[in-house]
Amino acid sequence: MKNVKLLLTTTVDNLGIVGDVVTVKPGFARNFLVPQGLATEPTKGNIERLAEERVRVAEELSRQHAEQEELIKKLEGFEITIQRSANEQGVLFGGVSQHDIADLLREEGFRIDDRAVRIGDQVKRLDSYEIPIVLTNDLKTEIKLWITSDKPMDQLQAEEDEQEQADENESSTKDAAPAARTDSEQS
Repeated sequence: MKNVKLLLTTTVDNLGIVGDVVTVKPGFARNFLVPQGLATEPTKGNIERLAEERVRVAEELSRQHAEQEELIKKLEGFEITIQRSANEQGVLFGGVSQHDIADLLREEGFRIDDRAVRIGDQVKRLDSYEIPIVLTNDLKTEIKLWITSDKPMDQLQAEEDEQEQADENESSTKDAAPAARTDSEQS
């Protein structure tokens, strides 16, 4: 099918800003852009009418880009620590999501959206991780995330030792019980 040229009347993510003439599939134009009032025909009058708005939006976008560059510079090499409950093997009882990480960054004073934190699935183990932060295709960095236990390591070790001791006692009790019956059966 043939593509359609339209003039954007508002900024559309991943497509263009106000005043851009874009080429899109006919279904996208017919079903979304035109009914929502996001685009119109690219006539000379419409282009002239939106030229001033386009300049204003372009200035705003360049200002936002400069702020994002500054944010990326501040985030470079930044480290955060999260304390979570975990078992003796270091597996978290919950998980750490991109929302949790973004909340911590916002508490530290960074203006960041949840979508900028790119971890995929939740983190579920005690460890350190390199977390990618992607604001735009050309503005990326990584921060270091430390996930620590909310219990001191010696307490976790003590619990693990107690569990091992309980397992040993249980297995020795099972072994001793059949031997006792054998002695009584022989009498």
